[in-house]
Amino acid sequence: MRSMRWQYGWTVALLVAFASAAAFAQDRPADNDYQPTVGQAGKDVIWVPTAQSLIDKMLDVARVRANDFVIDLGSGDGRTVITAAKRGARARGIEYNPDMVELSKRNARNEGVSERTEFVKADIFESDFSDATVITMFLLTEINHKLRPKILDLRPGTRIVSNTFTMGAWTADQIVVADNDCEHYCVAHFWIVPAKLEGRWQLGRGELTLKQSFQMISGTLRTDDGIVEIANGRLEGVRLSFTAGDTEYVGYVKGERMEGIARGQSGSVDWTATALQRR
Repeated sequence: MRSMRWQYGWTVALLVAFASAAAFAQDRPADNDYQPTVGQAGKDVIWVPTAQSLIDKMLDVARVRANDFVIDLGSGDGRTVITAAKRGARARGIEYNPDMVELSKRNARNEGVSERTEFVKADIFESDFSDATVITMFLLTEINHKLRPKILDLRPGTRIVSNTFTMGAWTADQIVVADNDCEHYCVAHFWIVPAKLEGRWQLGRGELTLKQSFQMISGTLRTDDGIVEIANGRLEGVRLSFTAGDTEYVGYVKGERMEGIARGQSGSVDWTATALQRR
């Protein structure tokens, strides 16, 4: 399932050799007897299959359910897409190698999930995956980093899970490890696409000035009593939490409005905020 370029000891010379072989392979018709080889070259990476135990962990941490639409970037032989479909989800694999696409379709038919799966031959950098509720991938950190701006523009709450490789400065919300029947590449990183709320907000008679670094929130709350720094600010999709002084705020971002509950020494009260200036 999925591809990976040279890493951990793969040499540049080996990559060049694989790339030459891949160019030839992608020009020939799909072979019904085709079987992939571990280490074979792809467009950006080489192919190494993900252990089934880690696929299960990845889909577990992403909380994949029957109402989800899973898109696997670089779907290889289709195993992640097929596993998601077995959980009742709809799933699409995006894969550059046409032989792998045809193999994935055959594998899905053999597993009885063709009606819930789709495999397309496409470049992930040119593909639209904005309709996904969950995105899975086994790429390299440098490729994840190139995809990161597009991923951060997805609908807040979209769940992202990557085998082994990170998103650079965007730290994972959770990390899971497969400890059964997994020998290599057994760690997955999980993120939830955060809402965008950096800017100024009117909160009652006060003003919130928020700064955002991915899912982490900082800033100040200015009231008639002065200015207090925001602490413990965090987003989980559209869900927001932070502390200002001795008051804890929890709530949800709804476009140009936020609302929730504030808990302080005198009890709990509802709060709302409206955007004054967004960045």
